[in-house]
Amino acid sequence: MSDIWTMGEILVEIMRPDVDMPLNEPGQFLGPFPSGAPAIFIDAAARLGHSAGIIGGVGQDEFGDNCLTRLRGDGVNCDFVNVVPHRSTAVAFVSYFRDGSRKFIYHIDGTPAVQVDLSRLDRIETPRFLHIMGCSLMINDAFRAQIFDVADRLYRRGAQISFDPNVRPELLAGRDIMDVVGPILEKCSILLPGTSELKLVTGQPDVAGAVQKAFENPVLQTIVLKRGKAGCTVYTREEEIAIPAYEVEEVDPTGAGDCFDAGFLCGVLEGRSPLECGQMAAAAGALNAQAFGPMEGAISPAAVRDMTG
Repeated sequence: MSDIWTMGEILVEIMRPDVDMPLNEPGQFLGPFPSGAPAIFIDAAARLGHSAGIIGGVGQDEFGDNCLTRLRGDGVNCDFVNVVPHRSTAVAFVSYFRDGSRKFIYHIDGTPAVQVDLSRLDRIETPRFLHIMGCSLMINDAFRAQIFDVADRLYRRGAQISFDPNVRPELLAGRDIMDVVGPILEKCSILLPGTSELKLVTGQPDVAGAVQKAFENPVLQTIVLKRGKAGCTVYTREEEIAIPAYEVEEVDPTGAGDCFDAGFLCGVLEGRSPLECGQMAAAAGALNAQAFGPMEGAISPAAVRDMTG
């Protein structure tokens, strides 16, 4: 049994180099950086020493080569990435603002990012975890249905489902959140939301009520509540563990939450305690935030050990 697989968008990110540079004005950009929340996540898992693979698609172009070179170089199995001739790899443009907010312009729908080939799915060795990102479910109805299908098939074969709601308003486009994420939540054993996302998917106005509501799902075993610079809280059915964030000089928060997810799941795979898993997650997120670019942080088992002590 392999360790972790994911399915979702692979893209390049084109980024404003400084804060408060809106996307509707001429100015500089940096990139292309290999990106896409599932790709960032799975790359971090591979760099942390676990067998990891991704189901997705890129164009047969320089941007696609940018992504695949990075993923393969870090040890990610890309055998199930569909390389589509004569089509352009997906792109996201992003700007950051002084108040911590971000603005995205996505070019994903209709690109190879959502043109996957599932004809060989049975050849994938059943992973211990299939990790799903909510943003992938929001791109279009057909791609979401394919993700539901993959999750169902691997779940029935024995994989656990981990889920980060990762809500992107630009992609959700006013749809009901439960129509988008409900079938994944039903199978989810590890949920990794932010505070607002946990309230959104449970329909509860406060964290305590949201946690209680989420645990009404008998499949769910762990909630890892991401609180940004305030750290995280790990909830199991037996305990609640608050874990502070590691103080680092933040250069770019892009992808920190995705790397956080990878750190936590790698800790679970290594048989670590909930506290240790949370510390690994916080370290992976902090390491990524120290570098500019979605997956440019110096993440490795040694770097995580050094940070967690």
